[in-house]
Amino acid sequence: MVTEDVSALLAGTGLAHVDEDQAVAADPSLVLDVPGLIAEQLCDTEDQAVRETFAAGRTVRRGQGYSVRVAAPLSIHQAALDLCSGLAAEGVSLSGRKAYRVYADRITTASTTA
Repeated sequence: MVTEDVSALLAGTGLAHVDEDQAVAADPSLVLDVPGLIAEQLCDTEDQAVRETFAAGRTVRRGQGYSVRVAAPLSIHQAALDLCSGLAAEGVSLSGRKAYRVYADRITTASTTA
């Protein structure tokens, strides 16, 4: 059973007593629509976990642009946002700043409701 396998792996770390419900609550899985501009920037990132997660996402067309629907733990979404922090800087196009702001707002909203 999976729970027994995880307990065996965590036995040496002192985390074996953590319940499955507690582990899930610590890093919930979220399904978020990531703006296409953010997704394009993350396709070539050095972080393999983020790159694989966004490669597995589903493209959703909306109006003139698109989004990528990504199901991942909150920590992956936060890591992706950190990798795209350059889009929030001065001198970046308005669309880049808006895409960053929209994604940050979606992560914040989803994490408070999860």
